[in-house]
Amino acid sequence: MYWHSMSIEETINELNASINSGLSGKEVKQRQQTYGLNQLEVKKGKSLFRKFLAQFADFMIIILICAAIISFIVSYIDGELDFVDPIIILLIIILNATLGVMQEAKAEKALEALKKMSAPTAHVLRSGKFEFIDSTELVPGDIILLETGYFVPADARLVSAMNLKVEEASLTGESHPVDKTAEVILAPDTNLGDRCNLVMATSTVTYGRGLAVVTATGMNTQVGHIARLIMQDETPMTPLQKRLAKTGKVLGIAAIIICIIIFILGLLKNMPIFDMFMTSVSLAVAAIPEGLPAIVTIMLSLGVQRMAKKNAVIRKLPAVETLGSATVICSDKTGTLTQNVMTVTEISSLRGKEEPKGKFGSFLLSHAALCNDAILQIDKNAATATGEPTEKALVLAAYHAGLKKPDLDKSYKRINEIPFDSTRKLMTTVHSSPDHTYRSITKGAFDFLINRCTHIYKDGTQSPLSSQDKNRLYALNNSMTERALRVLAVAYKNIEKSDTKNVSSNELEKGLTFIGLIGMIDPPREEVKSAVALCKQAGIKPVMITGDHVLTAKAIAKELGILNDASEAITGEELSRLNDEQLTKVIHRYSVFARVSPEHKVRIVKAYQNRGEVVAMTGDGVNDAPALKAADIGCAMGITGTDVAKNAADMILTDDNFATIVSAVKEGRGIYDNIKKAVHFLLSSNIGEILNIFVAILLGLPTPLVAVQLLWVNLVTDSL
Repeated sequence: MYWHSMSIEETINELNASINSGLSGKEVKQRQQTYGLNQLEVKKGKSLFRKFLAQFADFMIIILICAAIISFIVSYIDGELDFVDPIIILLIIILNATLGVMQEAKAEKALEALKKMSAPTAHVLRSGKFEFIDSTELVPGDIILLETGYFVPADARLVSAMNLKVEEASLTGESHPVDKTAEVILAPDTNLGDRCNLVMATSTVTYGRGLAVVTATGMNTQVGHIARLIMQDETPMTPLQKRLAKTGKVLGIAAIIICIIIFILGLLKNMPIFDMFMTSVSLAVAAIPEGLPAIVTIMLSLGVQRMAKKNAVIRKLPAVETLGSATVICSDKTGTLTQNVMTVTEISSLRGKEEPKGKFGSFLLSHAALCNDAILQIDKNAATATGEPTEKALVLAAYHAGLKKPDLDKSYKRINEIPFDSTRKLMTTVHSSPDHTYRSITKGAFDFLINRCTHIYKDGTQSPLSSQDKNRLYALNNSMTERALRVLAVAYKNIEKSDTKNVSSNELEKGLTFIGLIGMIDPPREEVKSAVALCKQAGIKPVMITGDHVLTAKAIAKELGILNDASEAITGEELSRLNDEQLTKVIHRYSVFARVSPEHKVRIVKAYQNRGEVVAMTGDGVNDAPALKAADIGCAMGITGTDVAKNAADMILTDDNFATIVSAVKEGRGIYDNIKKAVHFLLSSNIGEILNIFVAILLGLPTPLVAVQLLWVNLVTDSL
């Protein structure tokens, strides 16, 4: 159902719900039988023993087991009782099987972490009374109350909202709170992040309050859909695992063919059958590089240690090698490519850009800091702020301009306020000045504020706001928004003491004097631009995948060098119109994917893989977990990453930095090259042994190496 496309009345009727009394106990029981409990299902995994046995199904492993058995037999028959080689082979097999079991368990861990994110309780209307219940008992049709600090316990359609803001980072990947409203009716194909009349399970209420009717519970919620995606995707084989599996099959078949040929040749030359059998099985052992898994494991382990020193913690050994093979890096924007801190980058008056520390800049920023609920903390000349991201940015910008909010608040005491709401898009505060005058300050969206202004602040004085001034301000605002800046406008009005209290927003927010515009953005990390350039030099394509708006995504991508004239951007809405085959054909054109859902991210990863690319994927939220698991290597953020993302990933970046991935790729390439050299050495050594014996038998000469000697050579060259 497209709940966001239905009116409140249609939703209530469809769910047979009641806003006034909620559901009765009888209705709840009936619906629980129909829909089940409001909890995520975890697919029952294979037993530990079955997982362990499954690791021995690999062709190379089967050959190594056969080689170990043959080595035991040969050593026993020859009376040497030297079982070092077969013991080493078996230990390697067991170690690899153990690592495989650990890798298989990551999906189950991710799902368990997902379950823990559920809200423990829900404030629900039942039989005419509000009560707190276990959130697992919720059913579609329940009326739930949402207040600041509450976790949203299920997917729901808003019935009413009062200044409601909800953080949906776990689902959309974007950390700034989203304004919610009940009355709006949206188009059916509206992107998940733009469904402002819905709230979703695992999101958090950061401001305001609301009433909502539950539309989906358990596995039918958006987070339940993510859980299904995690369960569906199998962990892909690494490039090295694929090549070793192929090599193992070729070697195994070649060894069997050579053994048969040598055995037949020996019989034709009337050589003893037992001797020929022993020679044949020894050749089979010689054909298999028993030490290869040990060498691979040792090299990968050393790589893990080196990468840990560079802020990349490897959770799965094969991930080290996969990094070296990566050809595409799909990165989240917020916090990985950017600093995840909203920052004021531009202030503007009617004249254009202004300096923050100048006369106008100080006037504008002091007003923005006063009409603000963020709290500034100063510790040893370093400042931090708590509160809503936009307000924090304003307070810190004022601090860096030499204006401390606590000092401003002390001098210009707040005596009244009209909180921000999503209808007005404005916030107003009223202050008393040391000279016993009074002023209201209003900040908010430019389009909503400009029409309430009759004057403008110019050169330290108030002047009437002309149509020419308005046109100039509109042009400045458009210029800033086109560069993906989030723009706030600030205005003020001098008022009488009698107007400071018991006055409506309409009265306070009209006849204002426009001050200026403040533009802010989550800026790129300084080191990322050079890391992107290094990627391109190394033949790796950097790709941005974000839940943010396409305009913002393109602006950041262009600044970092991810987006250029040869690549394009595409939205999740446009992506949905392409089937998997079409997406695979055109995926190479795009470097930026904006407003995407968790399902889109998985499709993007698989489309690149279908083109033969080796994909590394970064992420930090619940919404990233399915794509992290589907990618050849998933990289979770260590600082901002959720447990769900970390458990689905192969590697954790302890500094949440894109540049760390690039240095890890460089390390992985070195390890991959060393493994290739080791494979070439072992195969050339084993081929030499085989040819030595094969040619000797063809020429009718005595066998140059007996079985025990072959095993000894293999022990020294392969295992040690």
